[in-house]
Amino acid sequence: MDYKKVFFLGIGGIGMSAIARFMLTRGMKVYGYDKTPTSITESLFDEGAHIVFDDSVDHIPQGLDLVIYTPAIPKDSLMLNHFMNSGIEMIKRSQALGIITKDMYTIAVAGSHGKTTVSSMITYLLKQSGIDCSAFLGGISVNYQTNFILGKSEVVVVEADEYDRSFLQLNPDVIVITSVDTDHLDIYGTKDKIFEAFQEFVDKLKPGGTLIRNISVDESRISTKETVISYGVSSGDMKLKSLTVSPKNSSFTTTMTADQEFVLNYNGRHNVENALAAITVGLINDRSSESLSKALAGFRGIKRRFEMIAAHQGVVYIDDYAHHPTEIQALIGSVREIEPSKKIFCVFQPHLFTRTRDLANEFADALSMADEVVLLDIYPARELPIEGVSSNTIAQKMTNKVTICSKEEALEKIGLEVRDQAQVVILTVGAGNIDTMVSPIAEIVKLNESQKR
Repeated sequence: MDYKKVFFLGIGGIGMSAIARFMLTRGMKVYGYDKTPTSITESLFDEGAHIVFDDSVDHIPQGLDLVIYTPAIPKDSLMLNHFMNSGIEMIKRSQALGIITKDMYTIAVAGSHGKTTVSSMITYLLKQSGIDCSAFLGGISVNYQTNFILGKSEVVVVEADEYDRSFLQLNPDVIVITSVDTDHLDIYGTKDKIFEAFQEFVDKLKPGGTLIRNISVDESRISTKETVISYGVSSGDMKLKSLTVSPKNSSFTTTMTADQEFVLNYNGRHNVENALAAITVGLINDRSSESLSKALAGFRGIKRRFEMIAAHQGVVYIDDYAHHPTEIQALIGSVREIEPSKKIFCVFQPHLFTRTRDLANEFADALSMADEVVLLDIYPARELPIEGVSSNTIAQKMTNKVTICSKEEALEKIGLEVRDQAQVVILTVGAGNIDTMVSPIAEIVKLNESQKR
């Protein structure tokens, strides 16, 4: 990309910040706007970006070559409308990613959920087994403490986002599809349209490429003439031969790696399935099962994906980004498997009014798997409120104990829960700003432990 001065509208987004980091490594001057400061914008400051938090044209520098924007930017944004009338070249984040990866060997991970974990696993396994790949991730890798990883080879791992049909900008050599579920109906309208978009994405697979498909993805709806490898915990070309789960890790063997044992120090049965996809990518890129096993043992996960924040005697605190019913079901199910005797106390922040409206029954069923749930108000993100849609839309359909309250009230409840319960798992779940509760809850757990000594 032959640009010298680039402005990012929505630079604090996880996908936008990865591209900003890429451009900083190429010596470009990076400017940006976002609504609020975050740990991501603080890191970008440290790396050399210039960022403002006021949507005013007065903050726009002179001499820009390019503007990159995210669809999440409101249509009435002053900066957005200024740029649209400025004559400066403007492209979406997805277009920028397509341009960057156009001539690279691209491993693209798509799916309604699981793609951040799988793409992070693939990146770590490839780098540790001898392929120095680059990566654009949808979360902060704990191993690398960043969402952009610069490698020296022509191999790149990218998270292929279906929102706004962004993944259609990519030209992949390898595609992994983790799942296709009902989501983003504000964009697609129906699940049939979602499948059509995924098929269009698979059609972009380069000749000689490989599709690695979760066994749950209907092969009659998504197909290719190229090589296809299916995977799953109990069925598929790549499946488990054995599995042992403990509170600390999971150990397993697979059908494609003989008797090689793998140890995953990152809990959750769904993460074992994610590991199967990542190992398969390593195998088709000529990595040995021995080297992949050694690498997997060192994988430390992604921030806000089944992230163990604190564990003191009987109290465990886990934070997770899950914002779709299937993800919540997998999260609570995994916790129940690992800690079968403990109470599960879940704090959930619904994300988007449309998603809450469209999937209220599914959210209620998934959240009812916990023993007790606290619902925060809906995080609107890019949306305006919808009349008649609120957290109560979910709560009234749930079958377990549920309370709707503020973050402050939720913290008080957690304080009582930790004090009174000897055996409890606290979960904070959601894709909005619920992560601001992580440090206060960690302090509550820590304080409670010191008082018990």
